[in-house]
Amino acid sequence: MKNAYKTIVVEKKEGIGYLNLNRPDVRNAFNQEMIDEIRDALAHIDRDEEIRVLIVTGAGKVFQAGADIAELSSMKPMDILRWNEGIVRINAALEKLRQPVIAAINGAAVGGGMELALSCTLRVIAESAKMSLPEVKLGIIPGTGGTQRLPRLIGKGRAAELLLTGDPIDAREAYRIGLVNKVVPDGDTLKGAEKLAHRILANAPIAVEMTKDALETGKDLPLENAVQYSQKNCVTCFSTEDMKEGTRAFLEKRSAQFKGK
Repeated sequence: MKNAYKTIVVEKKEGIGYLNLNRPDVRNAFNQEMIDEIRDALAHIDRDEEIRVLIVTGAGKVFQAGADIAELSSMKPMDILRWNEGIVRINAALEKLRQPVIAAINGAAVGGGMELALSCTLRVIAESAKMSLPEVKLGIIPGTGGTQRLPRLIGKGRAAELLLTGDPIDAREAYRIGLVNKVVPDGDTLKGAEKLAHRILANAPIAVEMTKDALETGKDLPLENAVQYSQKNCVTCFSTEDMKEGTRAFLEKRSAQFKGK
């Protein structure tokens, strides 16, 4: 992983990785440099055994506001297609990442920013933050997976309303319909995400990884195939030292000391 990026900040501490979108002057909008840097960072994070949970957040008062319109306005259609494909691959990489990913939505998540959050495993949102896919108001549609991931998360009917009206949704309503996992006070988004991350870190690392893999891979398979896939992941866990430690700790009524082996 690079020591320094220009548009993002990547850090790690006590098992948690942090990917901070760092273009606050343009509401953390995607440009080509940010797309390239995020893809590079995710590839390295996936291979980093010290990182067991990743938190994605935005600098300043906004989580992420989609595309950098100034850059897009000068592109030809095929250039836009290739540019957009870069973001599609980022979102796919987040889903396929070995580690669970928590979106710490510290402010507005708009357009591509909401699609980015949808690609994360879990979402924690500040109580004043809003989310929206307003593309229909601009004569386009969400182009990096929102039309597909949103109904899979909250159901077709609720997703249709958000997609077809383009209207924003506030934090409490987002929680009510299952779009986010936690609502926290403004200024505590990162703290709330870290609290959730530590609950995950308390568990066996390989079991967490196998669970996320089964969750993300199985969601698009027929049920019988998905169950068979997850069964293989379960059997994999039975071959680990952590499984033996976990069962011993349960029987001995003590906290397990997992080693990720």
